[in-house]
Amino acid sequence: MTAFDPWDPAFLADPYPAYAELRANGRVQYYEPTNQWLVPHHADVSALLRDRRLGRTYQHRFTHEDFGRTAPPVEHEPFHTLNDHGMLDLEPPDHTRIRRLVSKAFTPRTVEQLRPYVTDLAGELVDRLVARGGGDLLTDVAEPLPVAVIAEMLGIPEADRAPLRPWSADICGMYELNPSEDVAARAVRASVEFSDYLRDLIAERRKEPGDDLISGLIAAHDEDDRLTEQEMISTCVLLLNAGHEATVNATVNGWYALFRNPGQLRALRADHSLVPRAVEELMRYDTPLQLFERWVLDDIEIDGTTVPRGAEIALLFGSANHDPATFANPERLDLTRADNPHISFSAGIHYCIGAPLARIELAASMTAVLEKAPTLTLAAEPQRKPNFVIRGLEGLSVEVM
Repeated sequence: MTAFDPWDPAFLADPYPAYAELRANGRVQYYEPTNQWLVPHHADVSALLRDRRLGRTYQHRFTHEDFGRTAPPVEHEPFHTLNDHGMLDLEPPDHTRIRRLVSKAFTPRTVEQLRPYVTDLAGELVDRLVARGGGDLLTDVAEPLPVAVIAEMLGIPEADRAPLRPWSADICGMYELNPSEDVAARAVRASVEFSDYLRDLIAERRKEPGDDLISGLIAAHDEDDRLTEQEMISTCVLLLNAGHEATVNATVNGWYALFRNPGQLRALRADHSLVPRAVEELMRYDTPLQLFERWVLDDIEIDGTTVPRGAEIALLFGSANHDPATFANPERLDLTRADNPHISFSAGIHYCIGAPLARIELAASMTAVLEKAPTLTLAAEPQRKPNFVIRGLEGLSVEVM
């Protein structure tokens, strides 16, 4: 097997050489430690994200027993109830029904209307960082911006927002490979607390609707779009988690990459019109979501290898985004890269519904830093989070010279 080892700190520090080895070894490889089939090539990952023989769940067609799988432990039930009713882990027709409703909050017009709020907030956060002479770019800018934006959309009062990020982090721990019982226990606790909070907030919005997404979900009267209370809770949690997790990590991964590529950083500082392309290239270069899983609902064949129904496929986004068959000089950070079909926002029916908003947030925070902190430098080498699937840093200490 290759150097692919999602629990090895050396691999987590730089997984891209191991991905190159995986790609050289073939289009699909079985990985026994996680009982998954690894798919490392861009063309295959892109195609399989759209292949309806694969699904985020199998329970719309099979029982656990039919599928040769063991049901989750009873003590994990609160997490799975929360997770399994969100559209990310549903397939049509339930996925279609929920996504159609939520899409109304993410039309180009509604997202564009958020731009002034996002821009102003990004500027305020960077102003505070500059006034202090530096700080942690993660906690001072990267986290508070997208959390505030999605909380504002959902209508979560400002006084209630402090637990959102910790709840999200604990829940997202379950998306790592082979999570420990301690990780599972934290995810279950966060699932219960977050669900209880939202259940109370939904009850308040039923009595006194506001101009927010939760009120909009409650007000939907089309019978095809009607959500159960659990679907509403799961949708809100998914939007909060997905609405900031990737943006936070893309921000700090991106700035760390820029600090390690000073020539590209100088070019960006000299020409702020590069920001839109820089956002795309940094998402490709150090992908915040490294892996996305799919269940095999019907046998599929990849390069002569049959992957049977009941198997799980690991689509390696990080590897796909560094595939030389798709990207010229993929190991080079190139902020002028024009042809950049990265798949950091996924593809197919599960393409990230918040991608346009994430792009606005990433561009706003980057522009604010470039304009207000043009001398920003790295104050200390950051520490990688001990995670593989969701790739990020423990912090990013910076100073304004």
